[in-house]
Amino acid sequence: MKKFRIGIVVLVPLVVVSLGLAQADKYKGMKSHTMTGQSGQSHIMVTPNEIKWGTAPPSYPAGAQAAILDGDPSRAGRPFTLRLKMPDGYKVPPHWHPTDENVTTLAGVLMVGVGDKFDQAAEREMPVGSYAKMPKGLRHYGSAKGETIVQVHGVGPFEITYVNPADDPRKQAKK
Repeated sequence: MKKFRIGIVVLVPLVVVSLGLAQADKYKGMKSHTMTGQSGQSHIMVTPNEIKWGTAPPSYPAGAQAAILDGDPSRAGRPFTLRLKMPDGYKVPPHWHPTDENVTTLAGVLMVGVGDKFDQAAEREMPVGSYAKMPKGLRHYGSAKGETIVQVHGVGPFEITYVNPADDPRKQAKK
């Protein structure tokens, strides 16, 4: 019976989250990688081949994939860690967040610019291993050079507000 219980604890994630990013954004069907051990304490250990990628929330332009490693970006005051996988040439128009955004480049090159208008010439290259912190309210934008994977962590709620409302993919989808 003890082996069965341990097997269940190891094989079945006990925390399944329905995650939101701004208004009605959801990481539909994505699961946190949180596991509960024998002591009842949670831990997270994820190897790259265990990451379950899904379509990024509708607040992101089409074409990206996302994976939640820990937490719930929609919950106020709660830490979260997520990954975003972007194809070569992917662009995120100028936007801001109500909380700090911490970004680490894991693959490819993240291009980051600051300001209200997208200016590719003003973007800074953030190669693998780079870290950026965009304080809450900072207007910024980005693009991917090569397939790019970034890890984003912070404290929720993680929401995206586009500087130009016409750039918001959620509004474009409704047209």
